[in-house]
Amino acid sequence: MCVGVMGTALASPLYPLYQAQWQLQPSHITGIYVAYMGGALASLLFLGRLSDRFGFLPVLRSGLALVTAGVLLSAAAWSVVSFVVSRVLIGIASGMITTSASIGLTQLSRSGNVMRASAMTSFAMALGFGLGPLVGGLIAQWLPQPLVSAYIPSLVLGGLALYALFQVRVALPANAPALTARDWLPRITLPLPAVRRPFLIACLGAFSTFGIFGLYASLAPSFMVQMVPWHGPAVSGLSIAMILFLSAGFQWLARPVHTKTCAIWGLGLLAVCNLLLMATTWTGWPALFVLSVLTTASGHGLVNLAGIAIVNKVAQPQTRSGLLSTYLVVGYLGTIVPILGVGWLSDHLGLPVAIMIFCIAMAALTTGLAVLARNTPVIETA
Repeated sequence: MCVGVMGTALASPLYPLYQAQWQLQPSHITGIYVAYMGGALASLLFLGRLSDRFGFLPVLRSGLALVTAGVLLSAAAWSVVSFVVSRVLIGIASGMITTSASIGLTQLSRSGNVMRASAMTSFAMALGFGLGPLVGGLIAQWLPQPLVSAYIPSLVLGGLALYALFQVRVALPANAPALTARDWLPRITLPLPAVRRPFLIACLGAFSTFGIFGLYASLAPSFMVQMVPWHGPAVSGLSIAMILFLSAGFQWLARPVHTKTCAIWGLGLLAVCNLLLMATTWTGWPALFVLSVLTTASGHGLVNLAGIAIVNKVAQPQTRSGLLSTYLVVGYLGTIVPILGVGWLSDHLGLPVAIMIFCIAMAALTTGLAVLARNTPVIETA
């Protein structure tokens, strides 16, 4: 999972370089970012049943092979169209990897501790997503041909991971029936009515966390120029990676914390981080930007940990992959709809105004979700 998702966010600190090379507008950058998310969304909708049908390991191998091919195409991209195609391939692979690896980690958990398996899943995702922009940004800052050399570590690790996965042997579902047309239809699954409210909170929490991270991942290099005195791919890549690394650390430390407590505090911190980003936009103070990144990381970690835990707790064995796909679909919508809106608003009203509108909307949503989580007793036993 870690190596597979590393290639997904790798391009984030490189967007200003692509923007300069191909003369792109902010809306074009958000469109390229959303192309990746569209691929991931399509994968979750149409390929969600593959792990149930064939087992997680074959799907994980296929996803890793596809993401490595997408990264190779990104390194060789000669136009906007070719780069968009590479991002779509990486998005499709990302959906396959996150779903299959999450199911595999849950199945292989020896202790049967749902919170521990949830923390490991979310931790691996955050670590992999963070490594991509960190390594890509550092290489792009100081090595020649950054739009090619930045992808080399991901390609090497992808090859090693593929080799390792083909050495692994795991029992697969016996006598899996052939795929039918019905198996390719979109799969949206809901839990039993008694636990739908906490599941809804988990899904909308994912919408919020994916949305705020999507803002940093797609436009951080652009708006950081106006906020902090340090510039370049290494700086933007480090800021994106720090959100995810600190998020992973918070998730690991919060394993013993109750799911409801994680949800309430995480959603509250997301509301605060949006207010801090608004204040940074107006003042341009680097200290406020650092504080907003720290708050974003803590909220991101706690909400993702609580969300995965709620999904695992409300799921039955036959609905686990469907509920996980539904959860991730809502999350990916959070990186598509708001980010497209920010890109469109930035072209017409300017980037600072677009960020302000985004932050106000997200702060209102996360505040409401925190109140709803506090007043939902069923989360105690979900």
